[in-house]
Amino acid sequence: SVDCSFSRGVCDWKQDADDDFDWNPADRDIGDGYYMAVPAFVGHKKDMGRLKLLLTDLTPKSSYCLIFSYRLAGERVGKLRVFLANKKTAPVWEQNKGKDERWRTGKIEIFQGAGTTNSVTFESERGKGKTGEIGVDNVILISGLCPED
Repeated sequence: SVDCSFSRGVCDWKQDADDDFDWNPADRDIGDGYYMAVPAFVGHKKDMGRLKLLLTDLTPKSSYCLIFSYRLAGERVGKLRVFLANKKTAPVWEQNKGKDERWRTGKIEIFQGAGTTNSVTFESERGKGKTGEIGVDNVILISGLCPED
């Protein structure tokens, strides 16, 4: 497995230069390190911020599971979507509100066919809310299919 978490991971993360705002490091409440977050008040409604994970060493024709922690805290905070580079048009994962402010786990299966997925993009869309944040943490890539809960 490959640890892509922000404070100690080995992966290559890039801010998208063509979006409306950047993701920023935020301190964890408990434990060391930080996670990446977009506060609810950044930008205007429908603005986007994209954080891209560059995957340069994936083997073609095999499958991977991307596991990550996410949080949508606050009323009408916006949307969190995940895109794979070879499927640019539609998100492979999307969440638009949290039941509470707790961290949850997202899982995405990446099937390498003829084209290799060379990046994963986490996209935050600003909502109407003024408080809270969208956060992503503990991004891990494991070989094979995603485990059942």
